[in-house]
Amino acid sequence: MRNNCTAPGVGFLPGVISQLRSKPLFGPQDGENRVSTWTGCYTVAVLARRRLFGAFVAEQFPPAAETMGQNDLMGTAEDFADQFLRVTKQYLPHVARLCLISTFLEDGIRMWFQWSEQRDYIDATWNCGYFLASIFVFINLFGQLSGCILVLSRNFVQYACFGLFGIIALQTIAYSILWDLKFLMRNLALGGGLLLLLAESRSEGKSMFAGVPTMRESSPKQYMQLGGRVLLVLMFMTLLHFDSSFFSILQNIVGTALIILVAIGFKTKLAALTLVIWLFAINIYFNAFWTIPVYKPMHDFLKYDFFQTMSVIGGLLLVVALGPGGVSMDEKKKEW
Repeated sequence: MRNNCTAPGVGFLPGVISQLRSKPLFGPQDGENRVSTWTGCYTVAVLARRRLFGAFVAEQFPPAAETMGQNDLMGTAEDFADQFLRVTKQYLPHVARLCLISTFLEDGIRMWFQWSEQRDYIDATWNCGYFLASIFVFINLFGQLSGCILVLSRNFVQYACFGLFGIIALQTIAYSILWDLKFLMRNLALGGGLLLLLAESRSEGKSMFAGVPTMRESSPKQYMQLGGRVLLVLMFMTLLHFDSSFFSILQNIVGTALIILVAIGFKTKLAALTLVIWLFAINIYFNAFWTIPVYKPMHDFLKYDFFQTMSVIGGLLLVVALGPGGVSMDEKKKEW
């Protein structure tokens, strides 16, 4: 008895049908096996039609095919980002922390080498005397360097973050940063980076119900990550260059789009990793302070801008390493 594998609307697949006729799927040709053979033929035919659907769409509907190609490109980019994370997951958090605290490290070292200048500036600004001015410089030097060491060594990270928060507040008042919008935004963004560090150091809300989704969603860590991402936007806004050159316009448009994706938590890891590469290339090219003689004012300006940008990169690397957190579009998409 012969197995018929054609059905209305399915079509005829000569090679597959001849194979199934010569080699039935399940042993002897009885009624039950005939049904199994028919099911196998139908499944193969449907899969073949689905496979040809992409070519049909590309021929009949070019815009739809283009959209499918863009989705494939996005998927390839996300696969690359995931592969990068798998390879660097042991080292990426350390590099991120080093970049993020680089501003504090550089400022602490500068306090050591410019002790007299900093002391005289504070004394002249606040008329507090050499002793109090020296105490101020010492607190900045010791607080920043010790905080950086604790962060890099992963010891008492939460206390180090709180100490660095205090340094930011102290400098904001002492240097009258409250009245300078650009520097205020930079200091707030540094606070955002510290929030990401604090979120990294926190556990996922230890309790007897740990692991229950409702407990995890309400964890303060999620909101720290959200605050850190949003505050990073403020620092990036201070790095925008408003001039009419094509490269600056392109840099501002692309960078703004990527940082918005990071802030709302959409395609977060891919956007943050792309922004890291983009900012690093720009930083090396535009803020090469090592090419300027030390005695020129431009040297200090470019040096400050360089380490501020490195702090942005460090914050973004922490976003890449940690993910966007629970308060993000990426996480909400999983619920949809």
